[in-house]
Amino acid sequence: MSFDQVRQRRLSDGIVERLEAMLLEGTLKAGERLPAERTLAEQFGVSRPSLREAIQKLVAKGILVSRQGGGHFVIESLGATFSDPLMALLENSIHAQQDLLEFRHTLEASCAWYAAQRATEGDRERLTAAFECLADCYRRPAEVSRLEEGAADASFHLAIAEASHNAVLLHTIRGLFDLLKRNVVTNIGGMYQQRSETRDMLISQHRELYEAIMSGQADLAREVSSRHILYVQEVLLEAQQEAERVARAERRRGF
Repeated sequence: MSFDQVRQRRLSDGIVERLEAMLLEGTLKAGERLPAERTLAEQFGVSRPSLREAIQKLVAKGILVSRQGGGHFVIESLGATFSDPLMALLENSIHAQQDLLEFRHTLEASCAWYAAQRATEGDRERLTAAFECLADCYRRPAEVSRLEEGAADASFHLAIAEASHNAVLLHTIRGLFDLLKRNVVTNIGGMYQQRSETRDMLISQHRELYEAIMSGQADLAREVSSRHILYVQEVLLEAQQEAERVARAERRRGF
């Protein structure tokens, strides 16, 4: 009877696992530059040759890319949920925007529920910073563009996804971040025109969601998140129906 020799595990394989874990947990983000080799080797407590070997393995896997004189970067498309052409189609379709809200209704409620249970002190600090940035946008409506407000809104929901400590939820939200941001920008324009109380309602809902997560009330966080998206859907449907009535009236005037 013969046995295969036991192969000693290469140090670079352990480094690869560490870096891949950082990608999954969101510590390393798409397009982000890795720290300098010396810094990273010191942080991991390994030699630079072992680190280089690990990086080359990740380059071969298509996870990292090397740039001449610029170091190593996480690929831009990591976690991209949709292609750019499809993103454009989704962004310009009224029905797809409604579909996105239905998708957010399911996804963000789950993120909120998990975040309330799992958020660490660091997560709470990041969530607080994101909420304060959003609240500042609401306090200065005349000075803040819709694009800035949309980015702050999307960043707040991304911070909740990060606090959920669910890699699939996090990377799904991250992959949709640009679409989510533009969806918010589109939504708030129509909502503010439709109902005068919209701004107060949105900040109230976001504050209630923030406080539920910070206090660890998972069921309440999920309920508030769900109620928030349902409110957005309600106001946008109302605005769409109003626009359709106006369009019909204009067509009748043309005959």
